[in-house]
Amino acid sequence: MFKHYTMNQIILPLDLEVKLQENDIAYAVNDLVEQIPDEAFASFLRETGNPAYHPRMMMKVILCAYTQSVFSGRKIEALLKDSVRMMWLAQGYEPSYRTINRFRVHQEVKELLRQCFVQFRCQLVQEKLIEEEAIFIDGTKIEANANKFTFVWRKAVEKYSANLVEKSNQMYDELLEKEIIPEIERENLDELSTEELVQVVKKLDAKVEEYDNQIEASKDVSERKQLRSERKIPKQYRKQFKDYVARKQKYQNDMAIFGERNSYSKSDHDATFMRMKDDYMKNGQLKAGYNVQIATEGQYTLAFDVFSNPTDTRTLIPFLDKIEESFFKLPPYIVADAGYGSEQNYVDVIEHRERIPLITYNMYRKEKKKKYKNNAFYTTNWDYNEETDSYTCPNGKNLVFRYISNRKDKDGFTRTFKVYECEDCSSCPFRSQCTKAKEGYHRKIQYNEKWEQQKEYVRQQLSEEKTGEIYGRRKTDVEPVFGFLKANLHFTRLSVRGKEKVKNELGFAFLAVNLRKYIARSG
Repeated sequence: MFKHYTMNQIILPLDLEVKLQENDIAYAVNDLVEQIPDEAFASFLRETGNPAYHPRMMMKVILCAYTQSVFSGRKIEALLKDSVRMMWLAQGYEPSYRTINRFRVHQEVKELLRQCFVQFRCQLVQEKLIEEEAIFIDGTKIEANANKFTFVWRKAVEKYSANLVEKSNQMYDELLEKEIIPEIERENLDELSTEELVQVVKKLDAKVEEYDNQIEASKDVSERKQLRSERKIPKQYRKQFKDYVARKQKYQNDMAIFGERNSYSKSDHDATFMRMKDDYMKNGQLKAGYNVQIATEGQYTLAFDVFSNPTDTRTLIPFLDKIEESFFKLPPYIVADAGYGSEQNYVDVIEHRERIPLITYNMYRKEKKKKYKNNAFYTTNWDYNEETDSYTCPNGKNLVFRYISNRKDKDGFTRTFKVYECEDCSSCPFRSQCTKAKEGYHRKIQYNEKWEQQKEYVRQQLSEEKTGEIYGRRKTDVEPVFGFLKANLHFTRLSVRGKEKVKNELGFAFLAVNLRKYIARSG
């Protein structure tokens, strides 16, 4: 005996919510988006044209699709016809993939995503799933939606630009020497600007036109032949200078795109070529990507931002600014790995934000090892005499204070060093082990008093039981988020181009990770 089954009987439409399980992720998606205040959707209203899909509904279907590892607009459109939870969230509407793609990169969606992160964090606080004691910061590199070998390098552009300046100056001098064109007014005698190159082209045009008129007016065949021969020279110069104008404009445009970076991709100008862990060339080939920074607690992403520079050190300060401006007030402890340890970052966190940085520095682990402490040639192990302000080297020689040195980095931050120099290294038996200075020069050491105080402060903080326990949670808090994003959600490559669009897509991705973890824990 079988259960009754027929394809010819009419079945009344049922509420699709009945088909969903009690703890289905669609409910979490619905609850989160419903918490966004109505005022946040006001910017989507239009007085003319066909009524648009409600942005609240669009947020739900895209976010739900991301929780199912579906990132393609066409596949999201297909889910709306196949998936019960997607049908319920859309309430029967079926927006096309074009509508979906346009919506998720819309500039106003950025504010909706920010509201989702804020509301989700408030929910975690109310349910006491996070303690608001510390945030754990880390970064990862995600491959951009850019072609593999579309790199443009700053050094190459600077090299070709310098060659262009040299050749254009040389050719301009030739024009004046041959009296082909009159001299033009120049602001900089070392380099012809784009406008000045255009002036040269115009004068050459006038010279060629003058020859054309003479040829047309002449009736003598030999004279016309002579004029054509003379016309070749300004025409060749004109062709060359037109090429110079185009190349000059291109190099200027390249430098504007670079900003402070050393490379960019022709497919996605905001993407920078970085060294990735997954290397399809197996030869250390750089790939276009973005540096994604997140702040977590309880393995939930509470804030994120996207940067084009590959190093983490220079991202901490702007990322903390972003958190305070858009997401939440910073907790007492800022936790990060050694990649963020720098004098500038310590000054910002301790003095400007009045927070405690549980951030190690590059030599933190090495300095704790017995091998490092027993090495007599490391300057940190040398004896210091406060009265004479001098250090004593392994050979018993004194390194006395000489002068103060100030260094300014790319960001304009100035570090101050005290420079000490040895009295005499000429007959030292340890010279080859102690210094690489050339013969005739003595060993110098540079001591950054501010930096050493910060390092001591960090060592003291991490040696305490409470703060040491908080820092010990770093790996188990922030690292699993990236693992879940890439391994479980299969989000390893971006599908949009441009930093602002990338931020929107990553916002959906991190919210999807949060919701899946939240449902798994509550279930």
